[in-house]
Amino acid sequence: MNRHVFDSKTLELVIFDCDGVLVDSELITNRVFASMINELGVHITLEDMFERFVGRSMAYCFDLISGMLKGPIPDNQYHMRTAAALRAELKPITGIENVLHELDARGVPFCVASSGSHQKMRTTLGITGLLPHFDHKLFSVTEVANAKPAPDVFLLAAGKFGASPSKYYVVEDTPTGVKAGVAAGMTVFGYCAFTPAHRLVEAGAHCTIGAMAELPRVWFDGSRPAAARSHAMKSIRT
Repeated sequence: MNRHVFDSKTLELVIFDCDGVLVDSELITNRVFASMINELGVHITLEDMFERFVGRSMAYCFDLISGMLKGPIPDNQYHMRTAAALRAELKPITGIENVLHELDARGVPFCVASSGSHQKMRTTLGITGLLPHFDHKLFSVTEVANAKPAPDVFLLAAGKFGASPSKYYVVEDTPTGVKAGVAAGMTVFGYCAFTPAHRLVEAGAHCTIGAMAELPRVWFDGSRPAAARSHAMKSIRT
């Protein structure tokens, strides 16, 4: 799986997912969501959240939970509680700032293509101080017809930058996002923070990494990434 050698000479754009790739928000938001759902009378664990919801659009998640509850979710409560938790706890993914500086230094453009809204991206990237890196480079599933795992949001980003998708790299942390990048015809790197590496491989990831610091070495120095090990369940339970 991680035997690929990537040719940086063909690299024309890097597209990052947002939650779980740029900002360490997945555990925070899913903990809030799981707590609220349990309070409403449906038992669900954090493991269930990562299995069934991570990487999906908020509309998809709300529709699924509404079906389980047989009624609407108080989304204003969710957004208020999530915003408070993010303000208190959110951090950038370890090593991502160095990756962005390396891309800037090499003149490689990059952007974000997320299942979240523009407002959510601006909030999380703003809290972590990453927003200035992505001025006018935010693409949301709310702008396209189909959410991930459809490739629409990645193709939207590709159209704005004007090169062939085959020359684009995608960094994703969920099977849903990986499938979307593969469907768009892009080279996909799976970041194994809260998803086991084998699930990203099964979804079609061309390479898996366990730490963001590996990416510049893999992209530009011809290094092979170390075997990626997800710490998902350990992190969730501690």
